Parts: sequence; structure tokens; C-alpha cells
Amino acid sequence: MSRGCGRSRRRCPRLYRGAYWRRGPITMAAIAAVDTALWDIEAKLARMPLYQLLGGRSRRGCLTYGHASGAELSELFDSIRAHLDQGYRAIRIQSGIPGLGSVYGVASSANADLGGSGTTSRYDHEPARRSAAPVEEEWDTRAYLRHAPRVFEAVRNEFGPELPLLHDAHHRLTPIQAAKLGKELEPYDLFWLEDVTPAENTAVLRRVREHTTTPLAIGEVFNTIWDYRELFEEQLIDYVRSPVTHAGGITALRRIFDYAAVYQIKSGVHGPTDISPVGLAAALHLGITIPNFGIQEYMKHSAATDEVFQPTYRFADGLLAPSDEPGLGVGYDDAVAEAHPYSRAYLPVNRLRLDGSMHDW
Repeated sequence: MSRGCGRSRRRCPRLYRGAYWRRGPITMAAIAAVDTALWDIEAKLARMPLYQLLGGRSRRGCLTYGHASGAELSELFDSIRAHLDQGYRAIRIQSGIPGLGSVYGVASSANADLGGSGTTSRYDHEPARRSAAPVEEEWDTRAYLRHAPRVFEAVRNEFGPELPLLHDAHHRLTPIQAAKLGKELEPYDLFWLEDVTPAENTAVLRRVREHTTTPLAIGEVFNTIWDYRELFEEQLIDYVRSPVTHAGGITALRRIFDYAAVYQIKSGVHGPTDISPVGLAAALHLGITIPNFGIQEYMKHSAATDEVFQPTYRFADGLLAPSDEPGLGVGYDDAVAEAHPYSRAYLPVNRLRLDGSMHDW
């Protein structure tokens, strides 16, 4: 039966190569769903955790990072301390910017209900908001470029040199602006600087690379191995951000990681709360086996989400590890899911503060 399932799993390339219209987030997410389900089935038939079929465990667990944020430094420091208390050993830093209101990555009570806690407390993870239409936010790149280095200087002074720090520029900078930011952040020894320019034009990362040694991460909006060819072969990035969910599944993402390993580029899989526990578990089974694992983003799902999916992976001492349950180690309860009907939510859009021009979000 296992060999038969293996033949079924090999049909996933047919879904890609057999189609005329290829790539894109919808097509690749559909293929990923089929591929991941077939790996889960095959591992269950073999009565072993999926990571055993992928080559076996290479490490005790997958290093993760959490998301700390604050409108002011005092609030950011409190968030960092809270994450350290939870056991995180690497932390993404996002801060408010003087003169701007809502800023990407900074928690607020506006989206607290999307965390599923039933309270109006901060929710550090989900930027989508329940509203009739996307909320418009203001942006000022010069203010951001002035402020970000000051934030990291303050964080390093408060928490010391050892804590791995990450930061997401969220595709908002031109190449020369990104180069400037990367260079100015070098004294603060970032683990990575993420998504510094819009990902569509990968060649512009040459300009960034020329000016800074700050490690670069990109790829959460990429869907196939072809998106990475130039980045890998010219060694323009240091970490691959694609998730299992949007890159065609476990089979396709493993190909991407194998390709990256040739150029000493590591994994840094995207892990927001809109990647379900199924997608996170798939990333963990893959991450615990590959030789070039780097880090795993970990936004803790709400209690309601965990009640629906019943994941068995474990978080301890900064590491996430898949369980030894057969397959992915994730279930699904239809009855519980039906008790939580879908409620529409939108990601914001971005306009420049100066003149109201639409800007990259």
C-alpha cells in the first residue's frame, strides 16, 4: 500500500507539468495540499512519523523565532521579555515609527479578536483586521530609515549581543534604501533582514549585496524553484522563506532546499498564523531532516485553531519538534471547525504620508 501511495504522490508533478497555466499562489497551494496529504497518508501507512520517510532526524528540534513589537521602546522591551519568558531564543523586532499611526508588525488591540483569545489584549501575530474593506495605513520611508537603527541600538544595549534579532522591511524599500538600512544595521549583528525590496525584481538584490553584509532573507511570496535560480546562483540571499503551503508542497520545497544547500543558503520557512498547523507540521518534519536548516518562524495559533487541528508538535527551550505520531501528527475535527464560522478580514493597504500615493504593503 505504501508503494502505491508513493506512485500517487508522484502524480503531483503531473499537476504542474501537465498544465498549460503554471505557477502562482493558487495553483501551487492546490498542488501543495495534494502533495502534503499524500506524504501524510504514506507515513501513516508505514506507521512512522513523516520525518523518518524524509531521511530521519538531523537535530533535536527546529530553532524558532517569535514576534516582539511595540509602539514605543518600553512596550517593545516588555514584548521581548515576554517572548524570552515563553522560551524563545530568537526574536523578530518590529517597532512603531514616530509620527505614524498603525505600522506593519506592531501589535494592537484592533486585531486582538483574531487571536481567538476572546479578550481585547494585544495580539502579536495577525495583521489582518475584521472590516468591511482594507484599512489604509500611512508610510514614511525616511522616518523609518532614521528610526530603525535607533531601535536596534536600544535593543542591543538592553538585551546584549547574544540574542538573535530579526527584522522585516516588508518589501517597502528601493534597492539603495535597502542597502543603506542593511549597512546601518551591521553594528547590531542581525540574524537577518527580511524582504527589503519588492520580490518581483530579484536582480536588484545585487545592489543591496554590494553595500552590506547584513544577512538577507526573502521568498515568502515565491511559489516555485524557478523564482530562486538567480538568487541562489549569484548568492544574493542567505535564507529561503517559502512555506510548504505556497511552494507546491513538501516535495517541491525539499527540491528548493537541496538547490539552496549547494550555495550554503539555509531555510527560514514562513510561519504566520494563516499557515495552519498542517502547514507548520509539514515544515517541521522537513526542517528537522534537511542539512541546511536555518530557523523556523513560529506564531502560536489560537486556542480555537489548536482545538480544531489538535497538533502534537512540541515547543520547548526555543525549539519546535514534530512528535513521533505516524504521519504529520495533526488531526482535524469537522464539528469543532463548524462551530467557528469564517469571518471576513483584510490585510491593510499602504499610502505615503506625504501625498497619499499608493505604496507597497
